[in-house]
This record gives sequence, C-alpha cells and structure tokens, in this order.
Amino acid sequence: MCIRDSSTTVDAVRVSLEFTSIAMVIVVGLGTPMALYIARSTTRERLWWQAILLISILLPPLALGILISLAFGPDALGTFLARFGLKMTNTPLAFVVTQVYVSIGYYILGAVAALDGVPRSLELQGGLLGHDRWNVFWRITFPIARLGFAVALSLAWVRALTEFGAVMITAYYPAGMPVALWTNLENVGLPAVMPLLVVFLVTALPLPWLVHVLAQRRLSRA
Repeated sequence: MCIRDSSTTVDAVRVSLEFTSIAMVIVVGLGTPMALYIARSTTRERLWWQAILLISILLPPLALGILISLAFGPDALGTFLARFGLKMTNTPLAFVVTQVYVSIGYYILGAVAALDGVPRSLELQGGLLGHDRWNVFWRITFPIARLGFAVALSLAWVRALTEFGAVMITAYYPAGMPVALWTNLENVGLPAVMPLLVVFLVTALPLPWLVHVLAQRRLSRA
C-alpha cells in the first residue's frame, strides 16, 4: 500500500508540475500580446474584454468544467478535433487546456494593470527614436512592468496548479495533485493525504510569496 501510495503521489506531483508549466508558457505567450492590446485599446473596448475575461474568474469551477466539456464535446469542437486525433476528455491536452482557461484571465488582467503603470510618453519617445514596437517593449515597457508581470504570472500559476473542480470534470485522468488529494482522502483517509498536501503547499505557495516580498522591497526603496 505504501509503495502504491508513494508512486501515486510522485505521479500526481509530476503531472501537476509538468502540465502547469506547459500551461503557463501558453498563458504568457497568448496573454501578453492580449494584455498589450487591451491596455492600449479604448475604454469601451477594454470594458468588453474585461467582462469576457471575468467570466473565467467569477464562474464556479464546476461550471467552468461543464462549459469546457460542452465546448469541446461531440456536438461542438470535439468532432472537428477528433479528425486530428485530439481528444479533449481525460487527456494531457484536456488538462492543459482547462488550466489555461481557468488561469489566463488572472494573468491578462494582472498584466494590464502592470502595463497601466508604464508612462505612455516613454513608449512614444522610444518610437520617435527609431525603435520598433518589439524593442520598445523589451527596452522600456517590460523593465518598468516586469514586477507586475511576475505578480500576474504567480496568480495564474497558483490558480492553475490548485484547480480541482474544472479539471476533475475534463481531465480526471491523468490525476494532478488536487484530484489525487481528493481521491486519497475518499479512498484511504486523512493519513494518506498529508504527504501530498505538504508537497502541494510547497509547490503552490513559494512563487507568490517570493513575488510579494520582492514587491514590498521595491516599494520600500521607492
């Protein structure tokens, strides 16, 4: 029993860390350009985008899982994806897509808030000096907003890593740490939960804690 539980714990940790890392790469890759667009859009357009993004934040996790299942079900995108051998139920793809959907709103809205703190005049001056948008972003925008981006990423990381309700519906297998915690508690009891719970807390908490400390140090020096 101990060997099996240990193996299950290791598998759950590997699944969560591996797939959450992949999800964060996608979140940053998609979310950063979207945040730049929203931050530079008109007030009315920004409100529409924020309303759309808030859906994934405000809806209950179980409702999110149901919506994702319906969107990728056989009566929607599921049939189309099946032609390419892509299955959106109990697969790594389903796991990652669910994590991206539940966490990308946190990253984008946090990134937009970070970009709002960048003086627009500095970006315009960079453009007048002959820098293209890419160079302006890396030389001016990102250095000023990098801590805000880090906060947004840490929130997205924790949201994705700790997601249970939506992932349980779309990707019960492979089981990540939240699902493994629940199944261990149901099948074995509280003693079986404690080792995985410790690992869960160690992997979920340090990143946002570190970002918070860095933010406080930066504010104290300002």
